[in-house]
Amino acid sequence: MKKLDLKKDHAALYKATVEPALVKVPRLRYLMIEGQGDPNTSQAFADAITTLYGLSYTLKFMFKQGAEAIDYTVMPLEALWWADDMDDFEQARKDKWKWTAMIMQPSIVTVKALKAAKAELGRKKKVLPAMDLVRIQDMTEGPCAQVLHTGPYADEGPTIAKLHAFIRSKGKVMRGWHREIYLSDARRSAPEKLRTIIRQPFC
Repeated sequence: MKKLDLKKDHAALYKATVEPALVKVPRLRYLMIEGQGDPNTSQAFADAITTLYGLSYTLKFMFKQGAEAIDYTVMPLEALWWADDMDDFEQARKDKWKWTAMIMQPSIVTVKALKAAKAELGRKKKVLPAMDLVRIQDMTEGPCAQVLHTGPYADEGPTIAKLHAFIRSKGKVMRGWHREIYLSDARRSAPEKLRTIIRQPFC
């Protein structure tokens, strides 16, 4: 059986330290769902997570049991965060936040494969609440800086400020969206042990 190791292939992107570092993010493929609202209370955000993981594992098992028998690890949840008025974002008015929840996929996952996975779930009568909202898209972030935050999501402020200061110290200007990569499962980890990579593109 052929095995793909996405975390190994992109090791620099899924490992970080408490000191900010520069990375270059190539073109990668994701399953994505967009929404708006406070992630702590939004049913839409919870539904997006359930749906993305459900489809990601369905795709994994489809390829594992397919003619070519390809296996790979399902990657961690990620999210892009922003607000139409960035003052709302800075002031932590989370009800105004917009987000794209996403999980990186190997390049073998195509639009056709996603349709097949949806059909398979339909055949098994497994209902995923946001399945009609999922899309597959390639994305290139390019030059970025990232840092590891350990602890509750609500305490990320100083870590984000440290990352932004690092970018400015390099004479660069931030662009694009604030990204978070959730290395820990919030359902199973104590808040003080949550590990999150915070990434910011720049130019």
